[in-house]
Amino acid sequence: MQVDTVLVPVDGSEAAMEAVEYATAVAERYEAGVHAVYLVAENAGDAMANGDISAASVAENAESIMATVRTLAGEVPVTHSSACGFSVTRLSQHPGSVILDVAETLEADFVVVPREPVTGNPEAVIEKAAEYVLAHASQPVLSV
Repeated sequence: MQVDTVLVPVDGSEAAMEAVEYATAVAERYEAGVHAVYLVAENAGDAMANGDISAASVAENAESIMATVRTLAGEVPVTHSSACGFSVTRLSQHPGSVILDVAETLEADFVVVPREPVTGNPEAVIEKAAEYVLAHASQPVLSV
């Protein structure tokens, strides 16, 4: 199997950071890179649209999470992007479809998603996506 890019969605949760560790292991095994996509939670997207929080504060949070991702990845090359996990104007947009859209755009060869729900954390977006990604991904998926 040829793997150049391992995609891992992150939202700051412990489960997502554990998925980063697995994504890094897969990337090391195949001498690939990791692409971490930060999924902005529904409440953060709404708050930005309403002017309740600034895009700069969301970007600072994303950069903090990406710093942790880079630390966990060690020597494995890491790229990253951000995406809103939900849309009030596009009903078909939810975290699972966003993850798969990013996977297709990047031509990712492998996807790692956390499967365990993160109860009570409003920033945990990915827990709502794992089932969708597992059911619809065209790439191999490791659910951790």
